[in-house]
Amino acid sequence: MKKTSVLIFLLLFGNSAFPQGEVKGVMGIDFLSIPSMQDYINQSGIASSDNQLRSFVSAVIFAGEGGLYLGKSFIFTGELAYEIYSFTDVKFDTGKDELAFNNFMPSVLGYYVIRGEGYNFKFGGGAGVRFLSANETRNGSATATNYSSTGFGMILRAEGNTLLGGSVYANIGAEIRYDINGEPDNNGKNLYNNVLNENVNFNAFSVGVRLGITYIFGENN
Repeated sequence: MKKTSVLIFLLLFGNSAFPQGEVKGVMGIDFLSIPSMQDYINQSGIASSDNQLRSFVSAVIFAGEGGLYLGKSFIFTGELAYEIYSFTDVKFDTGKDELAFNNFMPSVLGYYVIRGEGYNFKFGGGAGVRFLSANETRNGSATATNYSSTGFGMILRAEGNTLLGGSVYANIGAEIRYDINGEPDNNGKNLYNNVLNENVNFNAFSVGVRLGITYIFGENN
């Protein structure tokens, strides 16, 4: 009976029972072009005439990702990413004007993997839903108005992992994103650009760089 139990344990929990996979944590910088938001900030008085928003802005992104290898040259992953951006203009007469947003971005991705001794390169892409929340503060008010929307986004990514020791790798990557974040609203009321006579959308094209740590587990590490 004891031998049978040991055999079952080895079959269920031995290395051969587990496929190879990885988990990863990264942070990075995205450079975003959000034309509708840019026009709104520059034309609605949030930005002073001498502090106009540029075509590309920078945002911080944090992400965790994990997945399983389907063979030696392909991995399928899920990612949870969180992007943060804020624009603030403090005026002498009216106080602080601010527009900030955060975007929660879950995605599924697939990569083609090129392996070497102590390193690998991955090329791939994916897509997922986007949950954007924007806060607007005007004329020095202590209270922000929140607007939210749900959208969809796509990613193309290339990255490399270099062995640090054991099963831990240093990760560096670059990516291109296009996120259709939609028109955020507050109980049915949208952010509205009175100059262009249109609702403000947060659709964004971005390029980014990321640094992090990858842990590879399972067979053939």
